[in-house]
Amino acid sequence: MDVSEANAECDRVLDEIGSAVIADREFLETVLLGFVGRGHVLMEDVPGTGKTLTARSMATALGLDFSRVQFTPDLLPADITGTHVFNEREREFEFNEGPLFANVVLADEINRAPPKTQSALLEAMEEEQVTVDGDTYELPSPFFVLATQNPVEMEGTFELPEAQVDRFLVKSSIGYPDEAGEEELLHRRLGRSEQSPSVSPVLNQELVTDLREAPEQVRVDDDLVTYVSAIARATRQDRRVEVGVSPRGTQRLLEATRARAAMVGREYVTPDDVKRVAQPVLAHRVVLTPDARVDEVQKSTVVDAVLDEVPVPTV
Repeated sequence: MDVSEANAECDRVLDEIGSAVIADREFLETVLLGFVGRGHVLMEDVPGTGKTLTARSMATALGLDFSRVQFTPDLLPADITGTHVFNEREREFEFNEGPLFANVVLADEINRAPPKTQSALLEAMEEEQVTVDGDTYELPSPFFVLATQNPVEMEGTFELPEAQVDRFLVKSSIGYPDEAGEEELLHRRLGRSEQSPSVSPVLNQELVTDLREAPEQVRVDDDLVTYVSAIARATRQDRRVEVGVSPRGTQRLLEATRARAAMVGREYVTPDDVKRVAQPVLAHRVVLTPDARVDEVQKSTVVDAVLDEVPVPTV
């Protein structure tokens, strides 16, 4: 699949998801960017904005298997990875797969699970495998995690460690719909008998695999490589930042930039591609100093400042 075909397929997927989810096109593009860029997505927003519907619609439109895990404080690693069960007939233990064995996994309210369970998910996200009782099992390919967390009702939650936050390619939020969007939501509800809107498959597993290969065809000039590196390095030099973007984050920024170019049907990367993906890719990787947090400095403000300071190459 070349980049022009990738652009057409992405548009079809976004149109289909948009028929069910009332959200900005930019948000849906960011979620799809996480998938095309071979990463994972963290969505943070208040309850009832459509996070679960977005995940389910994404899986259906892509033609992939979907699994939802409700994270709770008593959730154990075996509850998501699977466990060995003794088979009386065969007189041996056999492995029963957990809900992680799906192409698209919705980790709902991920910050409510204890650190031990979060660590099990960390291995799955990074290695696309799980280890149970010393045995390693490969997860289905493609494997994509859409995790959600609510910024309210934080009592009894376990904040995600920076090591796990760094594993998410992008972090985004849906936000409240505008007036027209909310009215459209009500009209859609009046016009159907089902509780949830339906989405039809647009792609299949073979096309999805080809789609994720398309960014590899995108050219990145040396000036753009230097630009991406300079942006990441600048986050480490900001006085408001305690821990800047990691080298992994620098690589993820490059990968997301190539995925963005492929999604719009371009065979080369431009500075605008870098700026378009910088916020969702970098902001959640920045750790602010205690003084900056007291002053209520936003991570997005730091990224904006870095984008303003770093010279833009001429392409």
